[in-house]
Amino acid sequence: MVVPVLHHLPPLWTVTPFAILLMLIATGPLLFHRFWEHHYPKIAIGLGSLVALFYLFFMEHGSQTLLHTVEEYFSFIALISALFIVSGGILIKIDRQGTPAMNTFLLFLGALVANVIGTTGASMLLIRPYMRINEGRLKPFHILFFIFIVSNIGGGLTPIGDPPLFLGFLKGVPFFWVLPKVWLPWLLTVLGLLLLFFVLDSRVKSECSAKVESQGGVSIKGAKNFVFLALVIGAVFLDPTIIDGVPSLRELFHLPFGIREVILLVIAVLSYKTADREALKGNEFNFEPIKEVAFLFSGIFFTMIPALTLVGSYAASQAEAFSVSRFYWLTGTLSGALDNAPTYLNFLAAATGKFGMDIGSPADIQRFAHGIASPITGDVSSDIYLMAISIASVFFGAMTYIGNAPNFMVKNIAAQAEVDMPDFLEYLFKYSLPVLLPFFIVLWLLFFNY
Repeated sequence: MVVPVLHHLPPLWTVTPFAILLMLIATGPLLFHRFWEHHYPKIAIGLGSLVALFYLFFMEHGSQTLLHTVEEYFSFIALISALFIVSGGILIKIDRQGTPAMNTFLLFLGALVANVIGTTGASMLLIRPYMRINEGRLKPFHILFFIFIVSNIGGGLTPIGDPPLFLGFLKGVPFFWVLPKVWLPWLLTVLGLLLLFFVLDSRVKSECSAKVESQGGVSIKGAKNFVFLALVIGAVFLDPTIIDGVPSLRELFHLPFGIREVILLVIAVLSYKTADREALKGNEFNFEPIKEVAFLFSGIFFTMIPALTLVGSYAASQAEAFSVSRFYWLTGTLSGALDNAPTYLNFLAAATGKFGMDIGSPADIQRFAHGIASPITGDVSSDIYLMAISIASVFFGAMTYIGNAPNFMVKNIAAQAEVDMPDFLEYLFKYSLPVLLPFFIVLWLLFFNY
């Protein structure tokens, strides 16, 4: 029997496993918590396997697509696992009670730090001390604003900060292009969110009468893990596309991972084996948050293959008619529902194609980033398109729990501390839409209304 092979786009029904997975992530913890808690790994892997089998047997070049997805997943999980484990061995104690001013300062500090050690690193480093100083007054909005600012928007200033920007850097966007182009939208959004947070937190202060004696000092256990943290950041750049001469295990041994992923996992193991036990105990460190991310995102990575293919094809075919506004809103909307890194790449490919350039050419990407006139209207420079795609992919990642990996990890850590965390739909409709969407509309009106 000859198996028919599809030569073009996957059929629309292949998006169904992704839709089912999203629906279960949204409703499982709320409607059938016990079943979901015990069986979500099987569900995620099962739905991902359905798509993988379809691509393997029915899609032309399906095996290459699957191999590329496996490589992306290994890179993703190696980096966030290393940051999660290394940061878990650093215990920061702040001898102060949480106040609106103190909390606002910590969130702003986290936004800055996210650009140096990534949103995952900053989130794992600061979420526990942030929760400890607010013990007895911790509300869901404390955690959600942490996710908005530290786990997502804060990392928008450098390629290290968030995965989409790092992928842009790998493609040829200059490392220091992001900061001068994005700092003003970043600052307006972060300061606006901090102001809103301060107002909300001030209301909590009036409800709490307990006072805690404190000296105001800061102590750190497991400080040697900062060395491991620096090694993780350094390892990120060990890629043949960045440094000539770095061996490519993918090409030499046909493996789905490279020297970078091997080093990251070695660092993770060494940091855990040599970690300060008191620091791990003080952080109540366990592997449940990273386990949840690993399983759920394995399903997300594979089930979203057809969705990304269809989105990429649509964006490429409609690129000439796409305005800056459309790139901004489509990139943002899909970054909240799909993984923001491949969404960024799809729309970057469409935008460069609109200007007659190739995303596979670093020279073209550099020219695109520096800005050239639109071949159609001549009035909107290419760098505005790149700004729109960059900001939308990073900022809109805060719209849902699945928009960015640290969102899930922070949620899990807070839930383990018995914080009454909102479910998927409550997060979206009660918090992210009413809080974040007005800011994103203002950014569009100010910068991308073309």
